[in-house]
Amino acid sequence: MDSITIDNVEITLSHPVDVVAEWIGQEEPLRQLLACWLTVANDDLPLTPRLIGVPGIGKTTLAITAARKRGQPAYVMQCTADTRPEDLLVTPVLSDKGKIAYHASPLLSAALTGGIAVLDEGNRMSEKSWASLAGLFDNRRTAESVVAGVVVKAHKEFRAVVTMNEDSSTFEIPDYIMSRLQPGIEIGFPDRPDELAILSYNLPFCPEEVLDICVDFLQRAHGLDLPYSVRDGINAIRYTLKKKQADPSGETGALFEGSISQILGREALDLDALAAKRKQSGAHLPTMSLGDYFFPEDDDLNPDAKTD
Repeated sequence: MDSITIDNVEITLSHPVDVVAEWIGQEEPLRQLLACWLTVANDDLPLTPRLIGVPGIGKTTLAITAARKRGQPAYVMQCTADTRPEDLLVTPVLSDKGKIAYHASPLLSAALTGGIAVLDEGNRMSEKSWASLAGLFDNRRTAESVVAGVVVKAHKEFRAVVTMNEDSSTFEIPDYIMSRLQPGIEIGFPDRPDELAILSYNLPFCPEEVLDICVDFLQRAHGLDLPYSVRDGINAIRYTLKKKQADPSGETGALFEGSISQILGREALDLDALAAKRKQSGAHLPTMSLGDYFFPEDDDLNPDAKTD
């Protein structure tokens, strides 16, 4: 593994991801991400945007594709609720000679080498972990590792992006960090031709009949604003094909329904009922401001009222 020395401290670098990922369709999010990483003058700085969407929609794939288009290595840092500040920067490891060795995280390795860092599922991290990155994502472009006792200055070509899932198992990121992670780039569900192309790309061995059944299911789910993604479709198709190989006499549609039931739950077999249940439970209630509780939406006294 490669290493770098900073202030007489040798730090072993992480490897970039070696994944052949291809972003298919939805060119606008890709253009927006690449625009964020541009600089318009010598003293201009790149932006660190957020990719926002449901799990499995391809946010990480989009980031890796953008890195490849820029000709830079991509480093993916998986974030969790247990991610500590030192996990994000430098981790001490006891070497086989009984000495302490320092290993840079994928994020810090990207900053040191001029790569692109993907903080995957960043809104699963706590504020304490985010605080350690404040200097890296503002005009200072530096990060301090207390563990290794070094201050790292980011390479001029260093770029970063944070993916964020839209679900209830995430933390709210504090405002002083959010102001550094701008802008937000929304990743919507693909349309039918794009979704079919994505499934075909990932499952080139899949019969057209199964692809069509899966796309029909996913497109109905998208139309009802249910959070089922291409990843769910890929898992359902793979399981369906395995069951078909084990039992060639099985009817394809029934096998796919069985796969959906086991992977997404029985409630996914009735999408209309599931959408109605989610709506009744408040899962799709619009965001409301304080004024909405006291005044109608179109009332002039409502501070958020739309005016001509």
